[in-house]
Amino acid sequence: MKRALITGITGQDGSYLAELLLQKGYEVHGLVRRLSVPNFSNLEAIKDRIVLHDGDMLDSASLQRIAADAKPDEVYNLAAQSFVHVSFGQPVLTSDVTGVSVFRLLEAVRQRAPDARFYQASSSEMFGLAAVSPQDERTPFHPRSPYGVAKVMAFWATVNHRESYGMYATNGILFNHESPRRGLEFVTRKIARGVARIAEGLDRKLVLGNLDAKRDWGYAPEYVEGMWRMLQHPQPDDFVLATGESHTIREFCELAFKEVGVGNWEKHVESDPRFFRPAEVHALCGDATKARTLLGWKPKTTFPQLVSLMVQAERERLRAKP
Repeated sequence: MKRALITGITGQDGSYLAELLLQKGYEVHGLVRRLSVPNFSNLEAIKDRIVLHDGDMLDSASLQRIAADAKPDEVYNLAAQSFVHVSFGQPVLTSDVTGVSVFRLLEAVRQRAPDARFYQASSSEMFGLAAVSPQDERTPFHPRSPYGVAKVMAFWATVNHRESYGMYATNGILFNHESPRRGLEFVTRKIARGVARIAEGLDRKLVLGNLDAKRDWGYAPEYVEGMWRMLQHPQPDDFVLATGESHTIREFCELAFKEVGVGNWEKHVESDPRFFRPAEVHALCGDATKARTLLGWKPKTTFPQLVSLMVQAERERLRAKP
């Protein structure tokens, strides 16, 4: 039986990945940071089938201990301070958790589980002000946030350990991928929840930032399958996962309101400069040709389907807990 260690296991991607690996017969271990009020809601259905280890990405000793105890065949590093807007207010913390900590984890794996295959969750935010579109594995990075800068550090740390020590270390450069498990601070979940509340008569307005920002949005469970496929590839490499389509936040709003039968959506939405980034990433669109060719991976859920399932999930939540 293969063993996998997932950092960030309580998040959207970590929980979907844990479920996928259990289905494939893995023994799944997860790193969790001890909080006064733990949030294991995403793991509710599987918490009795996984092994959780207390640790912290800022603490090298705990990472060394967990790598030794879990004895993983595969390590998936999904832990990060992942909210871009917060990274502008907390740039040093973001650089440590999202960037420097990848060195800590790579070193723990190299020293305690040297044969493990390592996956680093890289991000389309590394491209930032991209000179070309769509972006692929050869596109130069131009990050536009402390989060993007930290992810670039983590990307090159992973490449450096691969080239310096012969580690099986792979970067997955994932474009935006969403689901009902997305954190409330992320714009897609914020829209889905806001639209559901307006449809139920609980709110009248939805306040957002830049409505014209364009992103390449996919469905998270399909993307975690891509992560797994990367670590089954014979050689470590770097792969983009994306749909190849980009849509504006304005389009997301229009489809979301249409899903609940609310017309004239503009009267319900306000754009507030407080939610704009100091340095905006205006448009991102990925080219996943390499992943499709070498891994056999391709997205299945369309943009309208993604919007629909997120909005309907929020309506079900509201009806379950009025």
